[in-house]
Amino acid sequence: MSGPERPAARPVSVSIRVRPGASRTKVGGGYGDGPDRALVVSVTARAVDGAATAAVLVAVAEAFGLRKTQVTLVRGATSRTKVVALHGVPEPQIAARLHHLRDGAGVVGGAPGT
Repeated sequence: MSGPERPAARPVSVSIRVRPGASRTKVGGGYGDGPDRALVVSVTARAVDGAATAAVLVAVAEAFGLRKTQVTLVRGATSRTKVVALHGVPEPQIAARLHHLRDGAGVVGGAPGT
């Protein structure tokens, strides 16, 4: 008999500011003012036919150490400002990583530790 099931973590929404057409993919830095400023995500993909949005979802997943299926677009499909939902990770863990990415050096290539 297994132990009691833990409830799944609620999705955490993160504001993203996209910079398409960059020379390299990078997740890091803040856009705007205040504690809720957006996380900057630079991608090499151009903003054509959703290519930049798809690249952003992959880069964010890698930066937070998640699978691609754990990152979904909430709004902003055709905008540089987007909101994504991160699934299956406790909010304190996401908040700590988000603080590191927004206020720290960032992550080149999207993957942690690279």
